Amino acid sequence: MHVLVINSGSSSIKFSMFEVGGRASSPIAIYDGELGGVGTPKPGFKFADASGNDLSGGVAVHAGTIEEAIQTVEQAVGAGGLPKVDAVGYRVVHPGARLKGHQRITSEVLQALRDAEAFAPLHDPVAVEIIEEMMKRLPDVPHFACFDTVFHETMPEAAKTYAIPLEYREQGVRRYGFHGLSCESIIAQFREAGIPMPRRMVIAHLGSGCSVTALLDGKSVDTTMGLTPTGGVVMGTRPGDLDPGLMVYLLRQQKSDQAKEVEAMVNHKAGMVALSGMANDMRAVRAAAASGDAKAVLAVEVFVRSVRKAIGGFAFLMGGLDAVVFAGGIGEHDTSTRLEVMSGLDGVGILLDAAANTAKGDGLRMVSSDNSKTAVFVIPAAEDRMIAWHVREMTGAPAKCGDSSLRSE
Repeated sequence: MHVLVINSGSSSIKFSMFEVGGRASSPIAIYDGELGGVGTPKPGFKFADASGNDLSGGVAVHAGTIEEAIQTVEQAVGAGGLPKVDAVGYRVVHPGARLKGHQRITSEVLQALRDAEAFAPLHDPVAVEIIEEMMKRLPDVPHFACFDTVFHETMPEAAKTYAIPLEYREQGVRRYGFHGLSCESIIAQFREAGIPMPRRMVIAHLGSGCSVTALLDGKSVDTTMGLTPTGGVVMGTRPGDLDPGLMVYLLRQQKSDQAKEVEAMVNHKAGMVALSGMANDMRAVRAAAASGDAKAVLAVEVFVRSVRKAIGGFAFLMGGLDAVVFAGGIGEHDTSTRLEVMSGLDGVGILLDAAANTAKGDGLRMVSSDNSKTAVFVIPAAEDRMIAWHVREMTGAPAKCGDSSLRSE
């Protein structure tokens, strides 16, 4: 079967297709594309097959509204010569308090997602709108929601629970955790490579959004993000963990719609951009820091320190570390961040191999030295591939005999 995966952001829609089941022992990529600048007069559009051949010719690109954007995506994936869509899977940030596990989308699931908008007001409303529009255009195929939180359902209650009054906890206010599909794809890649699963592992997903997750035997036991993707370590435009009293202070300083003003600030105007005074681009910030820009230097130091603290804290929580994994755009490509984070952890036996860390490469690779007590890996996140896998599981599509390479449990 052929699964179309939709991975949407606030102003972009990424889409890709995978063949799953049948002859495919694991999802095989067929094409991928991205429609950027949704809601602007000049959207960007990229569309290519797995070999890099451009497929965008003949696609009329319109993205002034979500409806127009989905129409553009539908036109692209429905072009002659491309496989017919058999199912659609969506990355959805937050399931809310009622939904457990990934879900086939029904009217009841859609209503639960609408009710969950209070948990993720910047993410879920757009996702719901995209799902509804795509379901109108592809009414004869099943649609599925895959959540970034599901991987963290294995966390113990002590890791999930906030020390707040019961009435709020009963409303579903707890630590959910995010980047779960990324973490799950990393577990899958260990299995595919035939590498024994590290018992005590930390995954640092560092990109525009950043989180650090602690795993025992491949299962999440704690993570830095909480009720929303705003908390935890410092990020590109988000501050990470803040003193609750600071949030009250910020609310008191607002003169207009208090919640919306603070919400916009902590999601779009905080983190690295607030410290550096620059755009959300780690390469540019590092270049400025190298030239002596004091604000950029501070931004990098605060970011690295927050990640190092999270990894170190989880190392002591689990009684040691057998592996650290770097993923996400910064984690995969910024050699300086890996070096600076790890250089502060040599006290717990983590040592990088300088040549391996700076060498370019694709796919899973080890960057720790031979005498490091803890293995350090760089592994690209493959969230869309995991969504395709989960859709296959939920549809019951036949797998190749004996195939279990992508199972996360």
